[in-house]
Amino acid sequence: MASSSAGVVAALTAAALVTIGFLAHQSSATLPAELARRQAGGTAADAPKAPRDKRNPAALPGNSGSGERVVYSVDDDRVWLVGPDNRVQRTFRVAPSTVDPPPGTYTVTSRSKRITGSDGVPVEHVVRFTDVDGVVVGFSAAVNGSPAKPDPNVRTGGIRETRADGDAMWRFATTGLPVVVIR
Repeated sequence: MASSSAGVVAALTAAALVTIGFLAHQSSATLPAELARRQAGGTAADAPKAPRDKRNPAALPGNSGSGERVVYSVDDDRVWLVGPDNRVQRTFRVAPSTVDPPPGTYTVTSRSKRITGSDGVPVEHVVRFTDVDGVVVGFSAAVNGSPAKPDPNVRTGGIRETRADGDAMWRFATTGLPVVVIR
């Protein structure tokens, strides 16, 4: 009797797995093209661009979240520090890294007061929020004050700010704060 019960359980389990596999295939076959592309390793170029104010390019883009957060546009190389009242406290241009994070919402995962960046440059006020294919991505300021663009042949996730902007980011972006990446 025990062996026949085990056989029934095994048969039911196998049938359930086949059904789940079939339903998963059906749902992926009917995904909208936009979602299917993102699931297959989409890039920032696949995501729609957040609405902009054409008269004021430094204005906070629409659809960039709500509440206290950092907003980073990979297309505009610009950051907005947004307070809990949804008002921009500071906005500034940055020098992008060679590895862009995909659009989405992240959180500040760690911070370092002063380290050597992945490109060998001493940096301060490091605010990390994600990693892309093993490359840690975050904001930092070069100690020598240079927000120079990184060597395009080196995979780095350091988004460089001026020292003044890096100081503002450091005071604002504590661990756990949302970082919204947009196009």
